[in-house]
Amino acid sequence: MDLEKIISELSFKAIRSSGAGGQNVNKVSSKIVLTFNLNDSQALSDDEKILLKENISTRLTSENILILNCDEDRSQFKNKEIVTKRFVEIIKKGLFVPKVRKETKIPKSVIKKRIKDKKNISEIKQSRKKPKLD
Repeated sequence: MDLEKIISELSFKAIRSSGAGGQNVNKVSSKIVLTFNLNDSQALSDDEKILLKENISTRLTSENILILNCDEDRSQFKNKEIVTKRFVEIIKKGLFVPKVRKETKIPKSVIKKRIKDKKNISEIKQSRKKPKLD
């Protein structure tokens, strides 16, 4: 995975942001919409595409396009940086493959020790009982 190639495949669109901000909101296009087409990506291998489709399927459209919005800041440049960082995090998490857990065998010495301890505790408890007077 080459991040620079993937970032070069992104398309950005600046639109007018909603919400508070006065006249600045009405005249400045500061909201950024990032789109990434997973099917048309040349930077990702087929295996990586399949892995991403499985891991981030809830974020993808039916055409396998990832769409991210950012209107956190009044600056278009900062919003572009924020949405790009968010995109990189999503891709890294989507491509993460956890290690396969190997089952370990319990050593015989540990099993013997546990049984020995159980017998010892049992004998201690038995010795606490009142003796039978028969």
